[in-house]
Amino acid sequence: MLFHLTGWVFASLALIGVGYSTLVAVLVLSFTGNADPGARRGGEGVSILKPLHFEDPVLEQAIESFLMQRYTGAVQIVFGVQDAADPAIAIVRNLRRRYPGADIELVIDTDLHGTNSKVSNLVNMSHCAKHDILVVSDSDIVVPPDWLTRITGALATDGVGAVSCLYAGKAEANGWSKLSAMGATYEFLPNVVAALCFRMATPCFGSTIAMRRPTLERIGGFRAFANKLADDYEIGRAIRAHGLTVAIPAFVVTHSSVERSLKDLYLHEVRWNRTTRIIAPLGHAGSVITRPLPLALLACVMTSFAVPVVGLLGLALLARLILKTSIDRKFATYAGPVYALPASDIVSFSMYLASFFAEDVHWRGSRFAVTTSGALSKT
Repeated sequence: MLFHLTGWVFASLALIGVGYSTLVAVLVLSFTGNADPGARRGGEGVSILKPLHFEDPVLEQAIESFLMQRYTGAVQIVFGVQDAADPAIAIVRNLRRRYPGADIELVIDTDLHGTNSKVSNLVNMSHCAKHDILVVSDSDIVVPPDWLTRITGALATDGVGAVSCLYAGKAEANGWSKLSAMGATYEFLPNVVAALCFRMATPCFGSTIAMRRPTLERIGGFRAFANKLADDYEIGRAIRAHGLTVAIPAFVVTHSSVERSLKDLYLHEVRWNRTTRIIAPLGHAGSVITRPLPLALLACVMTSFAVPVVGLLGLALLARLILKTSIDRKFATYAGPVYALPASDIVSFSMYLASFFAEDVHWRGSRFAVTTSGALSKT
């Protein structure tokens, strides 16, 4: 009896999720971001900081997109590695030869300033930045040619302390990477749009963080985040604590998904879910309603495929297809085919459940314990 009743609870949650997905599909199509959509000023000098760690199949392509910006001001790109044998160095040197006119700096520095190696890398790189505007972007991000113009324009708006960017996934390996890309594009992205529209979240993403040097100094520099797991979120929170906003324009950059196995996917997704659980525990728990398809499937099994619940399963699938179509249309993206959407949702739901039991995270080949404050300690 309890098993059967639990199935109807899942059915109720799935029904709420169907309504949520349908509403978000509408919000996505009308989304304008929280940055000035007409801002295109540009022209100021910019230093882009790109921390690197080992080579991946699309690293050169990702880096090259930053060298192909249509921007009227001076652009410096600072790459940083923490190992003189890092294979990413060869890629940077190759791009230097291919783009002899580009202002490219390579910093090789082994100094550690905390448990977050990416932030340590940024600390080491920052002293080489020439310009007042600093833009941090993760190594697996590909950007459109007008990216720099749009984010510097948004940064010029009064009251804006930083600019960040939404991102969609793109599979670069096999089927596992496709599931990862679809999760980022058709689950994470619409949930962020909904949170922004309802003013329920104020995110800041490692895909892009643009800010002025005095702003970075006011929040304590990169060193202040050297022991944080969600360094991007913490930077955004520190900026908002000084009375400034984090602007997010209504376009996406691309996150390259390179997971080649179920293990790779599991470690990445659980780390991401664990991070969101630390940042917003109640919101993370409540996000179960954003997963109507696996909830309806569970309800079908637990209610012995009661006719109303089977119908609900069909509605859940339809709502997810509508949301996928809205995302692809609004952001001109495509992460995977319709037929793979149920598999993506089921795998994503499994990783979500796992995040409630995982207390450690795996990151860049190391294992870390994470406190409730988001601080990292190596295990």
